Order: sequence, then structure tokens, then C-alpha cells
Amino acid sequence: MTKERKATLISSSVAGFLTILKLGIGLASGSVAVLASAVDSILDMFVSIFNYLAISSSEKPADEDFNYGRGKIEAIASVIEGTIIFVSGLFLLYHAIQKAYSNESAIYVNEALVVMTISLIVTIVLVLYLNKVANITKNMLIKTDALHYKTDVYTNISVLVSLILVKLTSYELIDVLIGSVISIYIMYSAYLLIKEGILVLLDKALDIKCVEKIIKIIQSEQQVNAYHLLKTREAGKNIFVEVHLVYNCIITLMEAHKVTDKIESSIQKLDVKKKWIINIHMDPYDDFTSDN
Repeated sequence: MTKERKATLISSSVAGFLTILKLGIGLASGSVAVLASAVDSILDMFVSIFNYLAISSSEKPADEDFNYGRGKIEAIASVIEGTIIFVSGLFLLYHAIQKAYSNESAIYVNEALVVMTISLIVTIVLVLYLNKVANITKNMLIKTDALHYKTDVYTNISVLVSLILVKLTSYELIDVLIGSVISIYIMYSAYLLIKEGILVLLDKALDIKCVEKIIKIIQSEQQVNAYHLLKTREAGKNIFVEVHLVYNCIITLMEAHKVTDKIESSIQKLDVKKKWIINIHMDPYDDFTSDN
């Protein structure tokens, strides 16, 4: 089992455990903040399960039907997950406003404090683990999972503060306000996930710094007179690079091929954790015009 799939299984199991804890006390206590955290954990559980299925599909090799692989499944999953999370944030905000009008009072505050403390500790450990896996694998979905649970850390802290203040002051408005802030934060996080997934689906070019490094590698070869039509994109673990290199017309095909291999090898070293799919077209003269 790959590190990515193992990470999603662990995160979904943890989310399930936290869901049971927080949902029970959230419904019993009537706290909007605790309920908001519980709903967030439910979503995280389903997101982690969905990530596991998406990663399993995206890891399949290219075939006759999918010549470039299935790396974009990760981006599709990110957009779907982000949309679901955004809608849940709206629901939680509605619930907070509804409580403000109904003047409901929270109960079982002490029990809720214990549950949220346990949840905070467990979530911090999970975030540290997911960040470690994300840094090793550079996987978008693991990065997404880590962001979910990092959000949970802030959420849990906010809920703890809310419960303590409600217990000390008996002001239920504090619970409503913090629940609303958590809802807005959840929606903002969802927006970032949706945006990142859409950019991948639209074949956004690599980061400008990475592109500049590729250009520097090309320009460092003396036998390359010029280059044009440099295109880059990323999908899952795959990075695609296309470029036309202009050689002197008297260079032999063997020599040009050796230089091209050297350039490809140097580009691949920019990130050895990714699979680089590089397509270089060799031109005997610069045939590029702005109309092409």
C-alpha cells in the first residue's frame, strides 16, 4: 500500500472517531460551535474516504483510453470536496443565526470541554502526520487532507474558547459568534480548494520560478540557439513539459539527441519526487512566428 493511500485510511478512521465524539455531545449540549466542529469532522471523514478512492484511481498507469494517465482525478476530487465543504459552511452559518434568534442555551458544557480537548490533541497529531506525508509525496489530495485537519485544529481551539467563555459568563451569544466565524473560515478554506482544483483542470502552467529554472537549463546549453513554444502543466504526480529547441542546421541528429537528453535529465532533477513527461521537438532553424 502506498504512503498516500495509507494516509487517507488513517485520516478517515480518525475523522470517524472524532465524529462520534463531537456529534453526540454537540446534539446533546445544543452548542452551535461543537455541532459545527462535528459536521466538519463528518465531512472530513467522507473527504478522506473519497480521497482514498481518487488516489487509487489516479495511480493507475496510462493506457489506451487514458494516454496521459488519470492524474486529474485528484483535481476533480478537490473541486467536488471543496463544493461540499462550502455548502456545509453555509448550513452551519444558518444554524448559528437560527440559534441567535431562538435564544437556546447550551448544556453539558463540562462534557463538551473534555470531548473537544481530546479532539484537539488527536487532530494535532494527525495534522503533523499528514503534513509529513504531503511533503514526501507532493500529493495534492494529501495536502488537501492536511488542510482539512489543520482547519479542525483552529476550529477545536475556537470551540474550546467558546465553551469556556460560555461557562464563565453564561453569554450564549459567544457560542453563536464563534460558530459563525468557524463557518466562514470553513467556506474560505473550501474556496481555496476549489480554486486550486480548477487551475489544475485548466492546465495552469507551473510556478513561474520553476519555469524560469527550466528556461535557465535550456539557455545554459551552448548548442541550443533558441527555444519557443515552451508549455508546462501538472496533473497528479505527473509534470508535462513541451518545448521546441533550435539547433544549428549542421549539427548531427546524434549530437542534438545527446544535448536533448542532457536537458531532459537536468529538468527532471528539479523535483525527483515527480514524474516528468518531457516532449522536446528539435528544429534545424527558428521557424517560430507570433502567428503560429
